[in-house]
Amino acid sequence: MLHSMFNKMLLKMQRRYDYDVRYQQDILNTGLGVFLKFMGFQSMASHAGKLPTEVLYAARIRAIIWDDCGPCTQLVVSMALEEKVEADLVRAIVDRDLENMPAHIALVVRFTEFVMAHNPEADDLREEIRSLWGENGLITIAFAISSYRVYPALKYALGYGKTCSRVTINDTAIPPGRA
Repeated sequence: MLHSMFNKMLLKMQRRYDYDVRYQQDILNTGLGVFLKFMGFQSMASHAGKLPTEVLYAARIRAIIWDDCGPCTQLVVSMALEEKVEADLVRAIVDRDLENMPAHIALVVRFTEFVMAHNPEADDLREEIRSLWGENGLITIAFAISSYRVYPALKYALGYGKTCSRVTINDTAIPPGRA
């Protein structure tokens, strides 16, 4: 019964976002206990704290782009648009166009990339983030960065990460910009 309920949830997500959920179905079909562990991870990935939505999605989008060049990035972009992040801002985040985004969003984009690259310049930016959003904000951004990397890694490990594509924002398709 739980298996069926979770599968319906996955199929609903597939229809809503036009996203291939087969890797998640593989996890579910392996066993309910294994899938519940995956779902436990989802609670960390969905943590939003009290951050402004556009700040949270700046970290999520840049983190997913670091390891993905296709469907995972598109999914996060679609979620950002659904959460009413302005399309021009989403485009700037995807394109890594620091000049066309507010300073606090550029800060998060740069911080995310420095963290992903293990660049010590993240230290100075971390303090700026703390001053803007406090320790809870920093932890929320850290959760976004670390958890959004898991999805592409999991898909690639299971053999589903073979597609690169442009990201569509409203009716415009662009390649994800990498640092």
